[in-house]
Amino acid sequence: ELCRGSAAPPAAEEGGEEEEEEEEGEKEKERDKLPPIPSASTATAGELEGGAKNQFSTFSNFITTINQKKEGIANRNSPTQLVIPNIKNVRDLPPICLDVRQKQRMSIDTVPQELKAPFPPEPSLPIRTKTLKDFQDDVERSKASGDWKAVHDFYSTTFDSFLEINAAFKKDTNSPFNTIEDSGIDAKFVNVVYDALLNTPQDVQKSVLKGIINGLLQEWTGPRTKDDLRAYCILLQNPQFSNTSTYVIYAHLLRQIAALTEADHHFLVHWSKKISQRRFKQVVDRLLQFISLRLFPAKPEEFPPMVKCTWWIPSATKVLALFNAANSLISPPIISYTDFYNSTLDHIDLMEEYHNWQCYGNSHRFSFCQYPFIISIAAKKVIIQRDSEQQMISIARQSLVDKVSRRQKPDMNMLFLNVKVRRTHLVSDSLDELARKRADLKKKLKVTFVGEAGLDMGGLTKEWFLLLIRQIFHPDYGMFTYHKDSHCHWFSSFKCDNYSEFRLVGALMGLAVYNSITLDIRFPPCCYKKLLSPPIVPCDHNTLVGICDVTLDDLFQIMPELAHGLSELLSYEGNVEEDFYSTFQVFQEEFGVIKSYSLKPNGDKIPVTNQNRKEYVQLYVDFLLNKSIYKPFAAFYYGFHSVCASYALLLLRPEEVEILVCGSPELDMSALQRTTQYEGYQKTDLTIRYFWDVVLGFSLDLQKKLLHFATGSDRVPVGGMADLNFKISKSETSTNWLPVAHTCFNQLCLPPYKNKKELKQKLIIGISNAEGFGLE
Repeated sequence: ELCRGSAAPPAAEEGGEEEEEEEEGEKEKERDKLPPIPSASTATAGELEGGAKNQFSTFSNFITTINQKKEGIANRNSPTQLVIPNIKNVRDLPPICLDVRQKQRMSIDTVPQELKAPFPPEPSLPIRTKTLKDFQDDVERSKASGDWKAVHDFYSTTFDSFLEINAAFKKDTNSPFNTIEDSGIDAKFVNVVYDALLNTPQDVQKSVLKGIINGLLQEWTGPRTKDDLRAYCILLQNPQFSNTSTYVIYAHLLRQIAALTEADHHFLVHWSKKISQRRFKQVVDRLLQFISLRLFPAKPEEFPPMVKCTWWIPSATKVLALFNAANSLISPPIISYTDFYNSTLDHIDLMEEYHNWQCYGNSHRFSFCQYPFIISIAAKKVIIQRDSEQQMISIARQSLVDKVSRRQKPDMNMLFLNVKVRRTHLVSDSLDELARKRADLKKKLKVTFVGEAGLDMGGLTKEWFLLLIRQIFHPDYGMFTYHKDSHCHWFSSFKCDNYSEFRLVGALMGLAVYNSITLDIRFPPCCYKKLLSPPIVPCDHNTLVGICDVTLDDLFQIMPELAHGLSELLSYEGNVEEDFYSTFQVFQEEFGVIKSYSLKPNGDKIPVTNQNRKEYVQLYVDFLLNKSIYKPFAAFYYGFHSVCASYALLLLRPEEVEILVCGSPELDMSALQRTTQYEGYQKTDLTIRYFWDVVLGFSLDLQKKLLHFATGSDRVPVGGMADLNFKISKSETSTNWLPVAHTCFNQLCLPPYKNKKELKQKLIIGISNAEGFGLE
């Protein structure tokens, strides 16, 4: 049985198999039934009733008439027991979100052709002539007169069955609308009807719910028609499902949608992407709220016992996956990927979810990790950190066992990755240390600078990262090229014999994630997409890594001027061959020598024309972002995964990897003020009050400069400002001095300036001219 969206462990003893099968059979029968919609006489009256305060206080007045209206449904156990025939056990529901452990991420468009055709014939629809204008006139008249009969009749008729829903909202009842491009739904009419619904009397709203129950009771004898899918698409947008008193009905709607075939899901995904942004987000928020309240109900008595509705959360999550798929098909997406996060999941046993997913994958056991889009970046960081800690402990324990087995005296240093470097040979020493101690990379990192007394309590580690990153990314070092237009670094395409330093940078990024250090690195989003291609290092070393599908948009993020030129080529209305006189070749300067590379065989002899210019641009982009930098990026890829090899990476989007490495760009200085610690000052001291008045009044650019000055990065850790452990210390120096920062400890030393004007002037000078000095 699934409990709270997670799975119980498998039976440990084989002797109980027969009893388990019997029990499972009973459970399957139980799942095939809809839980009773409560009336005054049912034992579970609280499921939909919820008391007089609820919007829908009782359904007994219409539930008892359902079977009379559904004469085709004969042999039911009870007039209040709603049964949906032929609905499979939730364990048999088709996967909407493919197991993220698959090496290739399949698109929703990869539905086999045979699944897309043919379709069963649509039954003839009733003829309904009421237009949007007619409906609006009826509503206005009802508001004025208080007589809602016409509106009541419209709602009760329209929602009485799936056919009636189509008759009311289908743009043309004579057209099949069997394509993914056009659902045939009159979205404007649907929106107006739903907007008016919540302002109608209770009996009108109850009639809609009654009709939805009737539709869900329909006997399904074959595959769903496109009219059925249209009805599902419309019903999902019903605002009544925001009320917990309707959750039993909502759950069964979600169950039926989740149980549809892959081909039907294909249609719903493409139709959903046509929903307006506001309505789309409302549906997503409604699904997230449904999952949250089922996990942690404010009033548990409002819902059936969890043991009787284990399918609620899996069904809702699978339907949410359809909207996530629809969102990803649009560029830019309809809503941000963060809008799919459910912060409630931060409070469940995430490691149990993770281990269930590791052990059972996309099998019979439901886990939220099968649907990583719903897990927040904060929750994913917790999973990665705990997974890292377990790996660290495991490696350290093994080292200890090996020492004892060889009868050697163990010491504390064996439990850590101890890196000893000279400041004068920082890169070479770091490279040698990490190469020599490759087996220890998953231990806790401790750094020592040779010839310096000091115990690493975190400050030396951060300093090592800061100095090493600054040196490696310096333009004179030649490993990376800084593009001023995009303010980011990209891999140098210069050929060399040894790419070990790129492996070092990858390992540094992995160690930063592993040890929860935020790095001041400026890579474009494309880099993190390549870093997850594939997310797990392939066993076959001949398999290409770090190669992903790239577009002109990716190039815009790195070399906007070049990308703009290629975009102009694509839109050029003249004769491309005669006016540009280009071939399928790329020219690059390497150490003062111009070298040419063919984008395809005999590319130097193939002219770029109006007909093949799209191919030319795609090959050009692929060359710049994949092929020309393959060897350095492959070394970078292997370096990162040598530290961070974990199934937890499969849960991450490229944007989330960037946030883990570099932090979030979203600043909240008020949150920083609340969590700041003080040394030598009290938060009520005049200097501190001046400081926060000045900082909160800064522009975003100055606030970023302050953060960079004090911490070494202008970005915020995943856990927010509280994770910075920012401290303001009193500096006993003259007030003529500028503020000083200890970036390794996120500490700002502030002299006791006499007035706000002086503080602001000195602070702006300090944070605006800090590059190149004062790094401690």
